[in-house]
Amino acid sequence: MKKVTKKENTESLSAALYTSSGKEKGTISLPEEIFGLPWNGDLVHQVAVAMQANARPTVADTKDRSEVRGGGKKPWKQKGTGRSRHGSSRSPIWRKGGVTHGPTALKDYSQKINKKMRVKALFTVLSQKVSKGKVIFVDDMSLKSIKTKDANAVLVNLASVPEFGKLITKRKNAALIALSGRDATLEKSFKNIPHVDCDQLKDINVLDVLNKEYLIIPMPEKAFAFLGTKLK
Repeated sequence: MKKVTKKENTESLSAALYTSSGKEKGTISLPEEIFGLPWNGDLVHQVAVAMQANARPTVADTKDRSEVRGGGKKPWKQKGTGRSRHGSSRSPIWRKGGVTHGPTALKDYSQKINKKMRVKALFTVLSQKVSKGKVIFVDDMSLKSIKTKDANAVLVNLASVPEFGKLITKRKNAALIALSGRDATLEKSFKNIPHVDCDQLKDINVLDVLNKEYLIIPMPEKAFAFLGTKLK
């Protein structure tokens, strides 16, 4: 696997740059503050769990004894029947009664994520992906027209590189294409390829990167410029 290398006597990182035809075009320098961070599992875990909690829907909703329909009348008189005393048939111990301490739609699972935490966690995951050779830098991926066939051809070309073979063999969550800006042609062309997602770089997060085997970044210079603005 071809991993990112550090140039001798410098602190800069470099990675291979490919064309959409799968040919290596040269190397590109990577910003150390974005792709050279050490792994911080605690931070990534905290941000990932918080994001999952924020996306959690509160669908479970139960009714307590005051909300269940009926039960206003005392089932039988207090004494003289030989049976246990009961004040309502909607008691939690009765069939079709209320639920004690059950979940309600009022529960809020959301967690606060500080901006600096979110950004650093994203850069930490990007650094980990780069160190493992799972980030593919492509000089240009523009298509002339909206065609799934042409989009799939680009993946086949990139998969011809031995390190990126899973681009076409992995049937789920193979790759995420992070665009520097809006490109309707690319987005619509990749839309029908189930194992690849195409999204703008400004919208990707820690979970998006973690859930995919590869991250494809077209026009990396523009991508680096945008990611750099998150540090300010």
